[in-house]
Formats: sequence, structure tokens, C-alpha cells
Amino acid sequence: MTRNKIELQVLNISNSQAQAGAYALVMGETNGSRQLPIIIGSAEAQAVLIELRKIVPPRPMTHHLFASILEALGVKLLRALIYRVENGIFYSYIYLKSNDAIIRADSRTSDAIILCLHTNAPILIYEDILEAERMRADNDPYSSPRQDIHFDPDELLQEEKLDNLKVALQRAIDEENYEQAAQLRDQINQMEKQQKE
Repeated sequence: MTRNKIELQVLNISNSQAQAGAYALVMGETNGSRQLPIIIGSAEAQAVLIELRKIVPPRPMTHHLFASILEALGVKLLRALIYRVENGIFYSYIYLKSNDAIIRADSRTSDAIILCLHTNAPILIYEDILEAERMRADNDPYSSPRQDIHFDPDELLQEEKLDNLKVALQRAIDEENYEQAAQLRDQINQMEKQQKE
């Protein structure tokens, strides 16, 4: 039996009402109105946001590294396919083309989506999964995601910047560069103060 595949696109990211510290990545079918929420962590939400906003981070993120390695090896990411869901967890494959060989690899769905966003590869799902898992009007945590957004993308990027400053502070202390460490400490304190206001 052949299962129909539907192409998805990222519509939105919002705070997850169901899980603290998690985000709902809302996918929508490209030529239709059905929407699918996928719960992801903050690091994955940040990577999606970076790709959607075409932000170039100062250092490559993991998906940038992976995409660069594929390119260096002459391997192309063809597509991602969400092929199964179990207890709210989506399972995905990525399909790669190397010379004449097609390689299928198991992937976290969030990683597959981020890679596809970075390389402009299509994201597919079996239609029966989309139909079974799609958002419905009476499904409270995810109802009307386009109107009910509680997500501040700048706040997520600020968290990343703060984490990077803390790493730099520790490195400055380890290298006994106390002048730089003091400057970094002041920056961190100022950012943390602004977050509390």
C-alpha cells in the first residue's frame, strides 16, 4: 500500500502550553490548511529561529557543521520524512544522495527540520500521520497558534548571547586575563539585570 506524502513548512514557534521550557514548532501543509505541532527544546527552537531569520551566528552551529561536511563530501540532502509518531514523539528519516546511492538515516525530527531549512530541502510527512496528529479547534494547548503567540525570539537569542558570554568569562579566568574577565562579568550582570526588569 502506497502512503501519500504531504510537504510541510514551518509556520510558527510558540511556547508550549503542555511542557515548561519547551516550544511548539507549528508546521503547516504547503498546499493546505492542516497544521501540526511538534514539541522541541529551546536549543532547537533557537536553531529554527536562526534559519528562519537568516541570522549568521559568529561560530557555526551543529547543523551548519553537518551541512558543511555533507557539502565537502559531495553529498546532497534530498528531503526529510516524518514516518512515524508514538506517544507524541515524531520519528524522521533524512535522505541523502551520494553519487548514485540514496542513503536513508534516522534523525530526530527537529534536527531533520533544521537541516532542511538550512539547505532548502523539502520536509515531508505521511498524510495519515498528519491527519491523525493535526491541530483541531478544540485541542486547547495548540488552538489558534497564529493568533496566540507567547514567544519572544529576541529573548531566545539573548539567552544564547548570555551563554556565550559566560563561556568567554570562564575562558578569560582560566587564562588569568582578569581585565577581560571583569569586563565580561559586567556585561553578564547588565544583561541579567535587564532580563529581570
